Amino acid sequence: MRVQLLVAVSAVALLSACATTKGIDSPAAPQSAPPPAVAQQETSAALHALFKESDEDSLRRNPINALFRGDMRYADQLGDNISDAYFNAERAAGEKDLAALGRIDRATLSTTDQLAYDIFKWQTELALRSLSAEILPLNVVRPIDHFTGIHVFYPDLASGQSAAPYKTVKDYLDSIARHHRYAWYIDATIGRFRQGMAAGVVQPKLVVRNVIDQLDRQLAEGVEGSTMYAPLKAFPADIPSADQARLRAETAAVLRDEIFPAYQRLRDFLSKEYLPAAREGVGLVHMKGGLKLYSYLIEQNTTLPLSADDVHNLGLSEVARIHREMETIKTQTGFKGTLPEFFEFLRTDAKFRPASKIALRDEYYAIGKRVDARVGEIFSTLPKTPLEIRPVPEYREKNDAGGSYMQGAPDGTRPGVFYYNTYDLPSRSTWGQETLYLHEGAPGHHFQISLAQENAALPNFMRFGGNTAYVEGWALYAETLWDELGMETDPYQRFGGLNDEMLRAMRLVVDSGIHAKGWTRDQSIKYMLDNSSMGKTDATSEVERYIAMPGQALAYKIGQLKILELRAKAEKALGARFDLKEFHGQVLMTGALPMNILEQKIERWIASKG
Repeated sequence: MRVQLLVAVSAVALLSACATTKGIDSPAAPQSAPPPAVAQQETSAALHALFKESDEDSLRRNPINALFRGDMRYADQLGDNISDAYFNAERAAGEKDLAALGRIDRATLSTTDQLAYDIFKWQTELALRSLSAEILPLNVVRPIDHFTGIHVFYPDLASGQSAAPYKTVKDYLDSIARHHRYAWYIDATIGRFRQGMAAGVVQPKLVVRNVIDQLDRQLAEGVEGSTMYAPLKAFPADIPSADQARLRAETAAVLRDEIFPAYQRLRDFLSKEYLPAAREGVGLVHMKGGLKLYSYLIEQNTTLPLSADDVHNLGLSEVARIHREMETIKTQTGFKGTLPEFFEFLRTDAKFRPASKIALRDEYYAIGKRVDARVGEIFSTLPKTPLEIRPVPEYREKNDAGGSYMQGAPDGTRPGVFYYNTYDLPSRSTWGQETLYLHEGAPGHHFQISLAQENAALPNFMRFGGNTAYVEGWALYAETLWDELGMETDPYQRFGGLNDEMLRAMRLVVDSGIHAKGWTRDQSIKYMLDNSSMGKTDATSEVERYIAMPGQALAYKIGQLKILELRAKAEKALGARFDLKEFHGQVLMTGALPMNILEQKIERWIASKG
């Protein structure tokens, strides 16, 4: 409301000024246009007022986004994002924003504001497509899976180790209020699943069984063993004991009487009603409307208009290229067998297995220190947000990736976290540690996300928004900086880097294979084992992730290749004047850009260098 009021006042002031001018000159006299600098200032003000108003409205509709920013205004709310009313509100907001954007003259904006204009337009149009009558009915009736469901996200949020703080009595009361809403949300997912059954749009049986397994594990924890109960075990010292007892009792009650019964209802529904109706085929090609949805998901995740065949063929080409580099490293190690035999050697030899969970952790600590010592050589701006290294929580480690990242608070009060997975420790490989840290930690996700969040000069949708191709493309590009950072000097670690790059190339083949060409789960796992030294546990988790999240895994390689292409273009054009620090600043310091907009920005930068 405040932004709307300011815009209204500005408009009245401008109309009054025009009226005064007409009174001085003759009524028929043409009005002179404001000087270009004044016009640009006024248009820029209107643009940023739109950004601010849109962001404020979005935070009210999506309170968890505010919580992750450290904005506590809506901390007692979980939000909706599952009802028809929510989706109607999102659609109306997007249409309103586009209409307001259309009234702003892009040509009068500065280059920086034009960049923001283009990103806002692209993001809003893409969001509206996801809310269309073509796409939304194919997604909304499959509300959770074993990778992205709220039943996986929420316990972590409520654990005391995530964005939700547990420092004051109000923080605990806010958590209890969110718990009540969470129980409602779990029941709402059952309603959406029933809609899907009626429409013939359902999840694969594999995904349903994995969700049931996750629910069983959370139910088996019991109230006091639950991750959501953890903040009650270590209160801040300044919370009075009487308040502690009350908060403990109220939290236990909502877990026992609302959340766990909702879990049980969902578990029973999935096992008794939904599982028999779920589909056997794991890919979207087997789902009603699935190919249409997959086409949209390719563009959503890569930001480019690629077909499934484009993606598949690019993946095959990259797999072949990386194989050639792997052969070179194999020769350097002195191994005499074939590449598949070398894969098996790396997969099974005891010297590549972590001695313990502690040893795995300590090596990540050591890697982090080595990166910190060199990273300032190729980056002019470093994040202020600290980075912590933690194991994946036990309740979700079985189905989690080998590594992941959770963003910190924009003001640095909550660190970014690099999570490494210790599940099935004998399947973990020490030769993959350096490249995993570069991707998830520094200079990968931690740098990209933190530098954007910390840049208060950016509008909030650029500080906190993004797209998968940029976010994951940057992290995979960060893996290619091993040489500049003095990493992967050991040939086995270098092979680990190639193995991770191979993973991202195989994703193009396997994801499109599953969802457009009818590949099975076992066929996909075999392809990954045949073409890399991944362990079977990791390969299985990866394939089941692609099944649950169609298209997401395509973003990594597509984004990385675009950033590498732009770096090569800049190096060729600028020659000795190319500055890697400056290039990284151009890529990173305006938030996550769609690939075509990033390309336009880098081309303008090259041209500005003469």
